[in-house]
Amino acid sequence: MKVILSELAGFCYGVRRAIDTVLQVSESNEKSIYTLGPLIHNPQVIEMLESKGIKSVKEISEIPANSIIIMPSHGVARTIMENAKKLNLEIIDLTCPFVSKVHRQAENLYNQGYQVVVLGDKGHTELKGIMSVAGENAISVENIDELSQHTISNKVGIVAQTTQTIDDYQKLVYAISGIAHEVRAYNTICHATSDRQKSALKLAESVDIMLVVGGRNSANTRRLTEICIEYGVPTFHVEVSDEIQDEWFAGKSSVGVTAGASTPDWIINQVVDRISAISEV
Repeated sequence: MKVILSELAGFCYGVRRAIDTVLQVSESNEKSIYTLGPLIHNPQVIEMLESKGIKSVKEISEIPANSIIIMPSHGVARTIMENAKKLNLEIIDLTCPFVSKVHRQAENLYNQGYQVVVLGDKGHTELKGIMSVAGENAISVENIDELSQHTISNKVGIVAQTTQTIDDYQKLVYAISGIAHEVRAYNTICHATSDRQKSALKLAESVDIMLVVGGRNSANTRRLTEICIEYGVPTFHVEVSDEIQDEWFAGKSSVGVTAGASTPDWIINQVVDRISAISEV
């Protein structure tokens, strides 16, 4: 059985930057280090950081004075950053530059009088951060069907959570263009995300089965899974190699493997090794 790893899989720039920075800070600093929420959406990486004394907390109030607070790669709401600055904490902001760009564009649209519509996953940390700067009349939707639940103004600005698909974004722009008189749309989908999606789809077209590796709380990993399933190839989403089941590969001659932007190389390699071991039995 042939095992093919997608050309683009695993850590993106923003995630690698965040991990490397936190590890460097922990090695050169005696202060206690806390991340506000998970640094990235991968449980195994979070466990690794905790083993090095880097703890994740839900609220700033849980962090003792004179500690270091790490803002996660997905960004945080503006009020959270403002509250952190009022406390006696050393702040290290590791918001991905692409996410910061979405914040700036959403805020600019609001300041120019546009109602901001954000394509994003409800409850996601990144979406909360974007909405915090998008103005009081901003709305978020997961798909175009949700537009009917909201009042859309005549002047609309559109942005997207960085992990969305270009297909869903284009559908949203088209739908709003049929409602509003003036539309300004910014494609804020991270190129690393869209490139991984294209690479995964290309691989799915040439194999018998796809495995997508990454945290179940990772939006971009879930999106890769959805793309492969929509194409029609049997697809399984796993966090670690122990979840792989031998029967998935019965009668299969080729397996494609891709991974979300928050999945470390060592987990991807373990999955590839596990599949290879099954194929040799």
